[in-house]
Amino acid sequence: MTTPMSPKLSLDEIAERLQGYDPQALSAQLVNDFLAQLVQPVREHEIVPLMQAHGRILAQDVVSPISVPAHDNSAMDGYALRGSDLLANEPTTLKSVGTAFAGAAWQGHVQSGECVRIMTGAIMPAGLDTVAPQELVQVNGETLQIPPGLLKTGDNRRLLGEDLMAGQPALQGGTRLSPAACGLLASLGLPTVPVWRRPKVAYFSTGDEILSLGEAPREGAVYDSNRYTVAGMVQALGCELIDMGVVRDEPAALEQAFKEAAAQADAIITSGGVSVGEADYTKAMMKKLGDVAFWRIAMRPGRPMAVGRIRQGDRSAVLFGLPGNPVAVMVTFAAFVRPALQQLMGWRAPALPMLKAKSTEALRKKPGRTEYQRGIVSTNALGELQVSITGNQGSGVLSSMVQANGLIVLGHAQGNVAVGDAVDVMMFDGHL
Repeated sequence: MTTPMSPKLSLDEIAERLQGYDPQALSAQLVNDFLAQLVQPVREHEIVPLMQAHGRILAQDVVSPISVPAHDNSAMDGYALRGSDLLANEPTTLKSVGTAFAGAAWQGHVQSGECVRIMTGAIMPAGLDTVAPQELVQVNGETLQIPPGLLKTGDNRRLLGEDLMAGQPALQGGTRLSPAACGLLASLGLPTVPVWRRPKVAYFSTGDEILSLGEAPREGAVYDSNRYTVAGMVQALGCELIDMGVVRDEPAALEQAFKEAAAQADAIITSGGVSVGEADYTKAMMKKLGDVAFWRIAMRPGRPMAVGRIRQGDRSAVLFGLPGNPVAVMVTFAAFVRPALQQLMGWRAPALPMLKAKSTEALRKKPGRTEYQRGIVSTNALGELQVSITGNQGSGVLSSMVQANGLIVLGHAQGNVAVGDAVDVMMFDGHL
């Protein structure tokens, strides 16, 4: 099922809306502002069984058809009683007149001075409002005593609808269905759920120096790590990956790859071919086939990036042309592509978790660009969060991304960091 979408703005129209837009020195914040207007969510949804819904994006609000729980019930094994029977300064003596089990209402009648043995989850018998845990009760045959001061009226009782009342919103459209969210939907008796279609994301690496796995090593060539990091990051988000491998720096091959990608994908990610001084084939083909802008972002690592749309017939796919260095690819994905793909998915997602931690070392930083340094967050002897860099911060040192559990984010206007200064850290959250 498809929902009408608003008209697409051209890149020039988006740029006109952004104050301070400069493609030769673009701040990280303006990059995300631009992409927020470029990317339009997928608006096709499908109905899937709840058991297959984990990680999917809810396509519409869910209103609870029932109250959860459906009745007042016991939160533990014990004895259900009237709170008004409890004595303040001496033991309360009650007579047990039956047992209430989970799954069916107890049919008897309970008078003042009486109680009912009750199991966890069992419906509270009419007129009873409190449960005495069995470990607090002294039992002698059908008579029991409850010491004073241990209970008050309403203790250990779950109220009808205390989780959700019938007619109350249960989940908002755009929610990613976590295990807890799937469990919540199951508690409402819903066997299926409407979710947005998974966006299709095509990826290929560019460059004559790139080797695919299985190829023999040769002088000046490197194996294609970007293909595997990008694939992992795309799939971790819940998008469908279209793996197109390595494409050589040849106009015909590049044109064919872009056309194939745009014909079947909602987004295209490439790595390599967008830096100053690299062969112009990739950039020329992007321009030929779509509406594309080339940026120099005020950031480190990363800097070169291409964005836009690639056309094929009456379709178009959003383009993210990333730099070729392995760490730069991962950083630009985390900072820019990830939130853009979340928007494409229809996911009302927060940014990667950002926390404050004390730097264990001095960090050199020039104002005027955003820097992303690989960091290891830990706890010091005082229980405070601290962060240290992984060492060599070169954009080709992929092992540093394995060691790190977050990125130290030094803002655009920020300067040097002294030992003990608090810095922002973007935690990886399992997506990098």
